[in-house]
Amino acid sequence: MYLEARRDELSRQTLSGQKYRLESFLQWCEEEEIENLNDLDGRSLYRFRVWRREGHGDGRDEIQQVTLRGQLSTLRAFLRFAEEIDAVREGLRVDVPLPTVSSGQNVSDTTLDPERAANILEYLNRYQYASRTHAVLLLMWHTGARIGAIRSLDLSDVEFDSDRPGIQFRHRPETDTPLKNKEKGERWNAISPNVARVLEDYIDGPRENARDDHGRFPLFTSEYGRPALTTLRDEVYRVTRPCWLGEECPHGKDEETCEATYLSKASKCPSSRSPHDVRSGRVTAYRRNDIPRRVVSDRLNASTDILDEHYDRRSAREKAEQRRDYFRDL
Repeated sequence: MYLEARRDELSRQTLSGQKYRLESFLQWCEEEEIENLNDLDGRSLYRFRVWRREGHGDGRDEIQQVTLRGQLSTLRAFLRFAEEIDAVREGLRVDVPLPTVSSGQNVSDTTLDPERAANILEYLNRYQYASRTHAVLLLMWHTGARIGAIRSLDLSDVEFDSDRPGIQFRHRPETDTPLKNKEKGERWNAISPNVARVLEDYIDGPRENARDDHGRFPLFTSEYGRPALTTLRDEVYRVTRPCWLGEECPHGKDEETCEATYLSKASKCPSSRSPHDVRSGRVTAYRRNDIPRRVVSDRLNASTDILDEHYDRRSAREKAEQRRDYFRDL
């Protein structure tokens, strides 16, 4: 009932994340033999917090404070709904103990370094030119778009005008391609002639001529239609591993026995990077080149505050040196 109630206000991906986080609470209730939410109190909710923090539950590991806070916040939202339908006593959600998280803990410290991104794209351009992986990563790096927005693109969303090529992101939840910020996430992004050329060569070459389950023509396809998010995400993890570029493993692993050499396990490599890291790397590169914050904000569909907190990975010294240039002659 909770998931159904929030279906209209949350993206499919966010809703899926909420379901995953609440499944751990269901596991805990089963272990504790709790079959009625009216049996919950502050002490039992604290026991759940400790149980989840220590990594109990099927297929789950110990988690950091920031992750635990996110999961308990989802539980609070669920209990608020339960209060509204008289399924639990009023005020129970307040008994969910949220851990204190400092501002620094709330931010991932991983990113795709711009120089490393350039090396990966150069390799793809030389050895896997216009492959789906090449086209996806190039477009992600060029626009800084989220992987879900990249997946949502149709052939008709690309404008190949020779002088002013661009792509249009559209929110289409009814056909399985929502944008994170819904209608507010809709926008045009200019792309360079080189990016447009790679996309054209991908379309004319290895792209599977397939429709998705809704009869649309995706820009990026598999033999079955529109690729799943996990498929595209795994490709990013795969090509960001050092061994994929032929570099020596910085973690002392033997390539023949390392589990991260398998595509489905590529994210296990400590040096692999997620689509979010590609996005933060792109923001960092923009800001190092003094692209104004408002311009970056509009291009990536993220507020300037979010860009500063979650995506800009310049060091404090880098920022100070860039400011120096503005004040040098004052």
